Amino acid sequence: MNSTAEALHIVGAATVPSDLFGPTSDDPAAQRAARRRFHRLSVLIHPDRVDLAYTARAATAFTRASDLYRRWQQAATTANTATAIVLDGGRGRYRLGPRHARGSIADLHHATDAGGAGVVVKIPRSPASNALIDSERAALSEIAASAEGGNGWLRAYFPQLIDHLTHADPVTGSRRQVTVLDSLTTGFVTLAEVRAAYPDGLDPRDWAWMHRRLLRGLAAAHRAGWVHTAVTADNVLIHPERHGVVLAGWSFATRPGTVPLATITSRREHYPPESLTGSTATTAWDVFMAHRLMLTMLADTAPAHLRAFARGCMQPQPSLRPDAVDLLDEFDDLLDTLYGRRRFRPFTLPTTKGQ
Repeated sequence: MNSTAEALHIVGAATVPSDLFGPTSDDPAAQRAARRRFHRLSVLIHPDRVDLAYTARAATAFTRASDLYRRWQQAATTANTATAIVLDGGRGRYRLGPRHARGSIADLHHATDAGGAGVVVKIPRSPASNALIDSERAALSEIAASAEGGNGWLRAYFPQLIDHLTHADPVTGSRRQVTVLDSLTTGFVTLAEVRAAYPDGLDPRDWAWMHRRLLRGLAAAHRAGWVHTAVTADNVLIHPERHGVVLAGWSFATRPGTVPLATITSRREHYPPESLTGSTATTAWDVFMAHRLMLTMLADTAPAHLRAFARGCMQPQPSLRPDAVDLLDEFDDLLDTLYGRRRFRPFTLPTTKGQ
């Protein structure tokens, strides 16, 4: 952080004190680090110090940083926990904890409801992303509704929407749409973390159960009338011990036949060709991305037939790609041919592999 512009961006993206100053702590070293951070920010964004072009933004940012630092200090004097911010939703109250992860457009925070149960609160870093949060809420609500009537097993493939609310920033007054999701933080890891733990790629027999479950999730979403449009390693969660797979990242979801509100610009190489021309999204979009992910995750020694299967699902022409629901049987037939009778294969995530 060496410039006023960078400091203004960092302060503007912060939603809770821990975003700027780290987890609240009464440890003297943490106190000193937070104080140094605030002083550094003050030098860069104080209205009396910045160039004239930044004066208005700096005044707002300085007030915001001062408020967040004051709240950080207050929390540090009462407990060695994250800042005690309480958000009121339509179904309950949620005590915000430290940030769990930083997504493409939002931060995910640990939180607890009134009964002490763990949840995840998703807060967009900018009010400009409110429409994306609204899309996620609509998609998860309708997918959950489609799981009723004997299809309750489908819920295991998606985050569960618990609540939503509108949060007004106490300093700027800006309003953000916030979702409350079930906690998928214990035991779950992203496929990006899996790939990092296995730098040479996965054994195809390990990838097999992950891909089968991913296809099931996509098929269910497509039947409910939604296209995910962001099937990347960061948005697929797995539980190694339980062989669980959850498709997250629904902020980018859209209806078939519509143009997505946004894409993940840092993952352009994972998107299908039609996404580069501004074409409307179809379910074939997800099929392409899922099999691009498959080629990314597999070891180079994976059977040629398996790689050919993936490439066949990545046809440049969307209409030539199979539907996810049809792929379920096709993928099972291929696995039967390659590996014979299906059997449970334990999967572990090493902590030192590749380091």
